[in-house]
Amino acid sequence: MANAILALDQGTTSSKALLVDASGTVLASGSAPLGISFPAPGRVEQDADDLWDSVVRAASEALVKRPDVVVVGVAVSNQRESVVGWDAAGDAAGPVVSWQDARGADAIDALPADVRAAIRARTGLEANPAYSASKFAWLQRAHDPARMGTVDAWLVHRLTGGATFAIEAGNASRTQLLDLGSLAWDADLAAAFGVDLARLPEVHASAGDWGRTLGLPGVPDGTPILAVLGDSHAALFGHWALAPDVPGAGKVTYGTGSSTMIPTPDAASRVDGVSTTLAWLDGAPQYAYEGNILYAGAGLNWLAATLGLPDAAALGALAATTPDPGTAVFVPALNGIGSPWWRPDAVGTLTGLTASTTRAQVARAGIDSVAHQVCDIVDALDPGRAFPLLHAGGGATASEVLMQSQADLLGRTLLVSAVADISPVGAAALAWRALGVPLAPAAGLVPRLVHPSADADARRAAARESWRDALVRAGVPRLQT
Repeated sequence: MANAILALDQGTTSSKALLVDASGTVLASGSAPLGISFPAPGRVEQDADDLWDSVVRAASEALVKRPDVVVVGVAVSNQRESVVGWDAAGDAAGPVVSWQDARGADAIDALPADVRAAIRARTGLEANPAYSASKFAWLQRAHDPARMGTVDAWLVHRLTGGATFAIEAGNASRTQLLDLGSLAWDADLAAAFGVDLARLPEVHASAGDWGRTLGLPGVPDGTPILAVLGDSHAALFGHWALAPDVPGAGKVTYGTGSSTMIPTPDAASRVDGVSTTLAWLDGAPQYAYEGNILYAGAGLNWLAATLGLPDAAALGALAATTPDPGTAVFVPALNGIGSPWWRPDAVGTLTGLTASTTRAQVARAGIDSVAHQVCDIVDALDPGRAFPLLHAGGGATASEVLMQSQADLLGRTLLVSAVADISPVGAAALAWRALGVPLAPAAGLVPRLVHPSADADARRAAARESWRDALVRAGVPRLQT
């Protein structure tokens, strides 16, 4: 019999479950799709019961593949900033308001300047509707839930049969309501947003006693829940766990959106256009800078559909057929643009087209759009190039075209994870550590290196300037120098 952590990874468009042993090896996995709806412009919702059901389905699929595995604990990684409410009986009250949802934009715009400054100073976040506070306020007004939380709180509530009402500290740091210094809810900011703190969960360390399972099919009741992390934070933890000989490097996670995260020891440090966040709390807090892209995989899927292709993988395959990227530039500001620009009024553009532009070159422009957005964040975070290496994880790392484009445009070497689903592996690694078993990575999990091409330096400046011109057309003004 093999021992494993059941790592539950609840994402924007699907839920996954992995059985992970103490070497980081995935013994079995399962997945289940999750629907998402767009009921009105700027509104993005999911169903809380469907979300939970997708987790159960994914876990059941993984468990049935390995009946010989003993689940010694459960770990959770989750989509961040999305919010859920439930009533006194524990039933969902209202929709899941997605991290992509912008219904709080007017409320954010109406905040006084001193409150906006306090949000930045105390929480490390921008005054932006992508975060949770304005979503909590809307949910409270519209559905009057007895309890509210981010997705991790909802999952733990369901996993424990309602016994645990807690939010993981890193997830809490994404709400605009947690003081990064004290790691406690900020009553002044809650009042400014109109959020009743009595409805919010207790802030809990990332690892430790999260309660015990009750009613999760295939898992014995009483199995301990050992670790909870936001998905982006879990990815950073996973990269470090699987590559302990490269300590402290930042990472890029490629998913529906994209997160670039570089560690910092200082909760008070700030960089314009990016957030300072709590990566995890396990003993000493680990802080990080983070920049978030709204449309990475989502932008590629949109462009793929527009070109009549089935998905982003097909888009990447088409892009790989042309050795010449051409002059087309795609800016996927389909609902505004995120870090470091934070322009909700920006619009998507496809520029630089000529009579000779091919479908493959348009596809390549889509791939490069992800790499350029990551470069914008890295330029803001690390102008002095203190980090010559960056970890890369997420499903899109399977695209050789994207990984090479990213290394070329960054001018830095990528450590591409051998594990596509790095977030749940990271959560599992933290759970193993909570059991007193540090992860001992298997030899096959060493990341592969992608170096910049020999001619990348000669092409980089022109490509980046074309991107910057396209951003102006999309509604992102040039900074005055």
